[in-house]
Amino acid sequence: MDRDNKIAVLVDAENVSEKYAQDLLDEVTNYGIPTYKRVYGDWTKSQLRNWKDSLLTYSFTPIQQYSYTSGKNSSDSAMIIDAMDILYSGKVTGFCLVTSDSDFTRLAMRLREAGMLVLGMGEKKTPQPFIKACEKFIYLEVLKNAEEKSEEKPEKEEKPEKEGAVQKKEKKTAEKPAVSVVPLKKVRAVIKDIVNSIGNDEGWAYLADVGNNLSKRMPDFDSRNYGYRKLIDLVSTLSGFEISRIPVGEGGKVNKILIKIK
Repeated sequence: MDRDNKIAVLVDAENVSEKYAQDLLDEVTNYGIPTYKRVYGDWTKSQLRNWKDSLLTYSFTPIQQYSYTSGKNSSDSAMIIDAMDILYSGKVTGFCLVTSDSDFTRLAMRLREAGMLVLGMGEKKTPQPFIKACEKFIYLEVLKNAEEKSEEKPEKEEKPEKEGAVQKKEKKTAEKPAVSVVPLKKVRAVIKDIVNSIGNDEGWAYLADVGNNLSKRMPDFDSRNYGYRKLIDLVSTLSGFEISRIPVGEGGKVNKILIKIK
């Protein structure tokens, strides 16, 4: 993922709580630079008053949209129109749509048709059509859960293994998933299919390539959904795979990780 992407962050405040403000911005920096930061809603409503401090703290621009009809989310049209204006300005290479509303499905599809990186973020109630329309979808509950775990004592650094050595299966205990996710049985089957497709003559595939393909097939896949910080931690618990770490770089401190079906 190009971390020089210029990303427009558009937040549907009527569907997303202000408690995720810092978490979502921190996550966006993993994919690029947040340039536009706009939050949409009817700011005359009392239920949005909690957003005020976050607007100031994280330099979000509030976009006012009055509710013309009772029971309708007024911010939808304003957010969609702004997204298209930003698209045609040519100043960004990606969008982060923060909402749990399926009404933005067509917008996500249109932005991807224009060659934009489209990240989606929403709560576990987010409908599948919007999730599938995004290139990558992240559950906000997972980000909040990860933040709460961030102050825990870091794991000890593992010593690099000898070149070509096959890593033994690591027994790691996962935290309770923060969201309802695709069963691990299905994830394992998809990983197996990917390794079969991209593995070399000996059956080995780089885990990074496997992860990229997995995200393309399952936009909402995230090892954090299952309580693991990294993909390698999750794969190490799945049966039927061999893992090899090849030390590279100065002092062998960096490992290239490969995976193979047993």
